[in-house]
Amino acid sequence: MGPRFARRRDRQHPDLSSSFTGADFRRVTVLTLLAIDGVLCAILASFFLPIHIGTIPFPVSALLAGLVNAALVWAALHWTSSPRAAALPLLTWLLTVAVLSLRERPGDDIVFDGPGVMAYAALLLLALGTLPPAAVLWRYVNA
Repeated sequence: MGPRFARRRDRQHPDLSSSFTGADFRRVTVLTLLAIDGVLCAILASFFLPIHIGTIPFPVSALLAGLVNAALVWAALHWTSSPRAAALPLLTWLLTVAVLSLRERPGDDIVFDGPGVMAYAALLLLALGTLPPAAVLWRYVNA
């Protein structure tokens, strides 16, 4: 099949019919480990979010989560050329934060709650945790 539209890539992918090789196995393994790292990053960032310096809340884990997520996406981009596959650590991070934000838990535990500024900690975590890796992906796609 040739190109159907002007200025579009060919829609034929002969590499999809090849057999699964050892390099593919390593790639899938590394991407899976990076996705698991995204889950661990979300759990640690969520649980360390209410850290205080004295009496002032200092959610440094939100900033660190953004930097770690950017590093995970950057590492995933070195193992795959697909931005969708490279976004897997970010997607698992977002899914984990969404699960942790549910209020219906055994024992009625609430992860994202607190007085004053900490009432908006979940929004801060989402903003600071997703903007740096989204910028890495945007830069890769538009490069």
